Amino acid sequence: MSVRPTYAVLWDVDGTLVDTGELHFQAWQRLASEIGKVYSRDDFAATFGWRNVEIFPHVFGSQYSPAEIDELGARKELYYRAEAEKGLDLLPGVLDLVKGLKDAGIAQAIGSSAPRGNVDLILAMTGLDQYITASVTMEDVSRGKPDPEVFVTAAKRLGVPPAQCLVFEDAPVGIRAAKSGGMKAVGITFVKHHPREKLAAEGADLVVGCLREMTAAKVLELLQNQS
Repeated sequence: MSVRPTYAVLWDVDGTLVDTGELHFQAWQRLASEIGKVYSRDDFAATFGWRNVEIFPHVFGSQYSPAEIDELGARKELYYRAEAEKGLDLLPGVLDLVKGLKDAGIAQAIGSSAPRGNVDLILAMTGLDQYITASVTMEDVSRGKPDPEVFVTAAKRLGVPPAQCLVFEDAPVGIRAAKSGGMKAVGITFVKHHPREKLAAEGADLVVGCLREMTAAKVLELLQNQS
């Protein structure tokens, strides 16, 4: 009989494990051009970490039906994956930390607003699939970040209480989701999508510039600190 893990780390993907922001931005720009819309850097920054169903009305207007959003969103993700398949690198410190967490017996799962196809592609291309026990993606939830549903669902799949989970995130909405779900949260500023101050303001227990600053021992210290 398998032993249920005591602690868990829940990972955001884009901007945390890999830097695919520019690929997403280019895919959105291509789609926007095809539908006669404009998509700016400001649009990207304002909606990074959101689900497509939330991005469309915010950026392009409310005239699109759910079916149209599904079709257009799927097209955008095809553009993104076509570029991502050319090669992806893990951000500094990711692989050592993921390995260290596994060696320490800390369970790991993905909690992402991205479609499952994107997450599966990244995990397979980077080799992280051998360390990640579960993945919760856009298709698995009805509410996007900052709602905690994605992380709470990931914790349930691992069988670990939220209070014994730590989330790694690069976006304020992700930090807010983790904290509102009763979890510890570490913000990462490496890709520079959001400043340290914004991550801290959402309640991050720690903000680091790079995952090379983190070890499994530091994760356990944060998880075991009841304050």
